[in-house]
Formats: sequence, C-alpha cells, structure tokens
Amino acid sequence: MQKFLRLLTLAVTLVISSQQPVGAQDYKDKTLTIIVGYSPGGSFDLYARVLARHIGRHLPGNPTRIVENMTGAGGIIAANHLYNRVKPDGFTIGAWASPLVLQHIMGNEAVQFDGRRFGYLGIPSEYDTVCTFNQQSGIAKMDDWINAKRPQKISTIGPGTSTSDIPKLLRAALNLPMDVIDGYKGGADARLAVESGEVDGYCGSWGTVETVWRSAYESKKIVPVLQVARKSQPKYKHYPLAISYAKTEEARELLKIADDVHVAQFPFSVPPGMAKDRLELLQRAFMRTLKDPDLLAEAKRSQLDIGPVDGPTIAKTLAGLYDLKPATVARLKDILLPKRK
Repeated sequence: MQKFLRLLTLAVTLVISSQQPVGAQDYKDKTLTIIVGYSPGGSFDLYARVLARHIGRHLPGNPTRIVENMTGAGGIIAANHLYNRVKPDGFTIGAWASPLVLQHIMGNEAVQFDGRRFGYLGIPSEYDTVCTFNQQSGIAKMDDWINAKRPQKISTIGPGTSTSDIPKLLRAALNLPMDVIDGYKGGADARLAVESGEVDGYCGSWGTVETVWRSAYESKKIVPVLQVARKSQPKYKHYPLAISYAKTEEARELLKIADDVHVAQFPFSVPPGMAKDRLELLQRAFMRTLKDPDLLAEAKRSQLDIGPVDGPTIAKTLAGLYDLKPATVARLKDILLPKRK
C-alpha cells in the first residue's frame, strides 16, 4: 500500500510539473541576448536597448539582458544568423527589418530564411517614413525635388530596409530624380552622411527625426519634404503624402506596398522551431514590457514612439506577402532586388 501511495504521489507530481509553463524558472541566472542587425545609435538599436532595460521584470527569473550589434548586408547577416544558427531556446531575440521578407520572396539568394517560420514577438511602434534633405541640397519642399537639375543622393542601409526600398519605390512610382546609395551600416551612419554633405537626403522614420535627429531638425539642418504613410500625423499635416503625387494605378499600387510592407519595419523575432509555450511567454513579456509605466516614462523623455503591435498580427502581415501576385513580385524584383554585377 505504501509503495502504491508513493507511486501515486510521484505520478501526481509529474502531471502537475508537466502543466507548468516551459521556462517558468529557466530565466533565473541566465542571459537574454538581443541581436540587432544594424549599428548603434539607429532606431532599431534604440528600441532594442530600451526593451532590454525593462523586459527582465516581465520574464520569470529576471535574466541579465545584453544587446549585440551584428551589422552587415542591411540586416541580412543578423537575420540569417538568427534563423540558421541560434537555438530556439528563448534566450536570443533578433531585431532585423521586415522588408527582408520581401527580398526572400523576390529570390535574393543572400536571404537564407523563410519569413513565415520565424516566431514574432511584435513591433514596438508602426513605422511612418519621411524623406529629409540637408541645406546644401537646395531641397526645401517637394517641388524642389521634382524639378531638381541633378539626381539627389539618398543614403540607405541597404536592400531589404525601408531606408533603401522606399526611395526606390518612390523613384519608380513618381519618377523622382535620385541616386540611392546603399551600404551604410546603420541609420546613424546614413544620417551622418547627410549632415556631412556626403549625400543629400535620407528617408527614415518620424521617430528618428523626433529623437536622435531632433537637434538637426529643430535647427533646420535637415528639412522634411515628403511623407510615405497611410495618413499624415496630425502635427505634420503640412508635409505632403507621396500618394498624392501618384498619377497612375501602378504608382498607387507601388506606394501602397511601400506602406503595407514597411509599416511593420521593426519586428522582434525568435528562431523557428520554438516551443509554443516558450514563444507565447516571450510574446506576453514583449507586450507587457512595452506597456510598462517605467518604459513609457523613459520613452517619453527620449521622444521615442511606442505603439506596440502583437506578434501574431505581425506574423499574419508578413506571411501575407507570400500571397502577392506573380506579376507584382516581378515588378518589385525589377525595382528592389540588387542587380548582379
């Protein structure tokens, strides 16, 4: 009888323990690493670091958090690393640009992942693009750009990022005079090129203008000229929307894709194959962190936009790109896919 009771107690204990969420204590005395595919000082890096400072309170065991910058190929190196080399154990999160999924769909051989297989935690805020120019360029309003006597040099991080794809889509849709200069390691480097006069302009987020580029904006060293977004932000209605310049149905379709794809620019993700309960644990922690009063207070002080969108929504949005019509993919391939030299 005593042996039976011992076996029964053991069985009950095993059942109860099996019902505990995976990872309930696994984060204690461990390290959570956030890999950022871009250089320090850019928007992605800022979001990653503020997330790292606060997410520990929302994970069981409050792990140590570190941020590592893995630059190169417009974020492709970091995304490939996360997909192919990182164990799906919940201790590593990746931050790379969502338009890289479009590069995979278009057949970019450098992209060695399937965007449908990542686990997505969410985005910290939607991404609204604005194109800005330095004083030396002579571009102070949209008419100046349309009528520019020479192509304007636009600095970008590289294919598969909004900084590169949106200017290329604008050039194709609106026939704007520009040369897109790919290859900067991150937004900070690309913006420095604008300030130094190495290039004329940069198309990045309003969030960047309001935070790390705020002093240049307020001193008019950089001038916003055009928004690429679904609608104007209330305080920036005097800057025109790109869609208002579209003269053909194709132009409108290209600009709609520009907005639909790039609004989710900042996905935080984990490797494929992660256990469902571990993924859900991280998804909950991500959303709770971005609603944490301490994080929101820090973001407000830093003028950092916070308006999170959850992981399942982002997963659905990015998976939907794989349903684009072949003719549309072919047109995007002609515009966005790097040409072989």
